[in-house]
Order: sequence, then structure tokens, then C-alpha cells
Amino acid sequence: MKSENFETIAIRTQTERSLHKEHSSPIYLTSSYKFEDAEEMRALFANEKEGNVYSRYSNPNTSEFIEKMCLLEGAEDGFATATGMAAIFTTFGAFLKNGDHLVSSRSVFGSTHQLLTNVFSNWGVTFDYADLDKPQDWEALIKPNTKMIFVETPSNPGIDIIDLEFLGNLAKKHNILLVVDNCFATPYLQQPIKYGADISIHSATKYIDGQGRVLGGIILGPKALIADVIGFARHSGPALSPFNAWILSKSLETLAIRMDRHCENALKVAEYLEKHPKIKLVKYPFLPSHPQYDIAKKQMKQGGGIVTIVVEGGIDAARKFMDGLQMFSISANLADTRSIATHPATSTHSKLTEAQRNEVGIEQGSIRLSIGLEHINDILADIEQALA
Repeated sequence: MKSENFETIAIRTQTERSLHKEHSSPIYLTSSYKFEDAEEMRALFANEKEGNVYSRYSNPNTSEFIEKMCLLEGAEDGFATATGMAAIFTTFGAFLKNGDHLVSSRSVFGSTHQLLTNVFSNWGVTFDYADLDKPQDWEALIKPNTKMIFVETPSNPGIDIIDLEFLGNLAKKHNILLVVDNCFATPYLQQPIKYGADISIHSATKYIDGQGRVLGGIILGPKALIADVIGFARHSGPALSPFNAWILSKSLETLAIRMDRHCENALKVAEYLEKHPKIKLVKYPFLPSHPQYDIAKKQMKQGGGIVTIVVEGGIDAARKFMDGLQMFSISANLADTRSIATHPATSTHSKLTEAQRNEVGIEQGSIRLSIGLEHINDILADIEQALA
């Protein structure tokens, strides 16, 4: 039975059963594969026949994970990587060369900033940053050698949002690629490809796994573009392990129900903190006070599980709050079943200068709250006593 429903697709898409008729997909822990004869080996390596030749290229577990993600995201094809940053690096490496130019949202993950400033800049790729809240400035940054627009929306950790339909039209107008990091939203809340994105990227380490267990990433898009990604990835080797692919594919079965609870809890936390006298600012996409609230409502199903706050009193007050938390974990990760507090200025975005952090709204008092699946009363109680 075919279905167009997210939950059914995520649960019922799996590799063909073996002669053992297993109900759950097995783990294919193999680095290589046996060929029936020399001709089959030749045909597979010549891409005349579909099949597995080496697990750095493909594996039944990674293929199942990719197939599910393509169906959920509305993409034709994909390639799974060992980490989310490997997905970003592989996408940049596949499509950017010496002399090319990139326009990126200013608010990007710290390691993405490092790639742009310290890696690809050394390889002759230039870039300009644009602000998500100033869409009127984007087109002026496009040059004759601009090959790509890259954006996080919602952004990490500022929770800024840009209109994906606007960016999709802009990219098509100038015949350049639009690449969207869809990590915070997941395909359950947002499908960038439907709004004109060419490539959608995920750190599957985050909500796709959702339980803080394994690393992974994925690149999704049309077959023609993913062919270029595969060509680069096969030789640079950022492949996802079969075991991690198996975990991530199983995790997708509960993504919808997990995201519903993450979003429900996060909205309640945001509403509570917005009224708290010790909180200077709250950013959450589905709060009416969010500057891009209307855009968020247009392109996102719900607001996600991340709430970013600024505590009154700067870094000292932020540290006091974090050290006062009893249930929340202090960690650099996010999107776990367990609630997590992170101080971006001294961790995930510490390699940015203070001026660069200020430009994307990361203050010394900024704290990123990844709201987990615990009972909402316990989440709010922990926050309340830490702010007391």
C-alpha cells in the first residue's frame, strides 16, 4: 500500500526482505560485496548496472536511509555522510572551485563559518555574508561568479528565518544553486525543496537520530546534482557507516511524534520565558513576537524544539543560570530527548569574534535551550528554580 502520509512513509519504507523474512531491517556490516562473475563486476563499476560494489559508495542500510529521507523531503536522490559537517563540506567541495563566489547567511554554525573563512578561502573561493532579516540586501551581493546561496533557516543559534520562496526565486533568476541547511526544522516541519531549494542538508546527528547516539549527515536534491555530490564523495570518502545508517533509519520511524512533543514543549517554554523579568529576549519561530513570525507560519508546520534566550546580566548571569539547572544537561549538542542548555559564545560559536557574534545576535547572555521530551512541568520547574 502506498501512502503520502509522513508517518507511514517513515515507518514502512525499508530494504527488500531477505530469505529470512525479517520484520525489521538487518544491519549490513560489510565493507565489500561478492559479484556473480567478472562481467557483473565490470558492469557495476561501469555504472551499467545498479548494485553495491563497496560500502564507501553504498550499502543497503545507507540506501534505505537515503530512500526514506528523499521521500520525506521531496527529493529525487541523496548521499549520506558521516556527519552533518561532512555533508556541508561535501556540498561545497562538489560545486565550488577556485574563482567561485558564495553568498551565505551570516548566522551559520561555527564550523560552517570556519570552512568558509579558513578552508575554502584558501582554495580561492570567496564569499559574502547577508543577514536573514534583510532580504532586500541579498541580490546586490550576487556577482557574475556567484555559484551558490547557502542558508540556515531557522539559524543556529539566533533562530532567524528567511523566506525560502523568495530565495528560491532569487536563485533561479540568477541561475545559481540554493542550498539550505534544514537541520533545525527537519523534513517533518519544513521541506525547502518545495520552495525552490536545489539542495537540502541535514546534520542527522540532531533530530533525525534525536537521542544523542550517533553521528550522521545527508545531502538531498535532484539526481543530476546528487550525481556531482556522489562523484566528489566517492573519492573524498565521507561515507556514513552502515550501523549509523541503520540507527538513523529506525529513528525516522518516531521523528513525527518526537517533533510534535519537542514543538509543544518548546512553545510553552518560550511563552513562559517571554514573561519572565530576568529574561531580556526570547527567540522562537512560533512566538508572535518573532520578527519573521509570518514567514515561519508560512513555511514551517510548527516552530521546532530550540528556544534561544538572552539572560539579563550578561555572561555572569548566563553562567549562574546554567550552573543552577538540575535536570537540563550542559552540552554542545542539541535535539536530544533530554533538554540541553548551551552557551554559544563560549562553545559552538567561540571561534567567531565578539563583533561577528553580535552581528548574528549572540550576546554574552545568550543561551540556546534545546527542549527535550521530558514532562513540561519538570522542564519549567528546572528553568524556574535556576532563574530564582
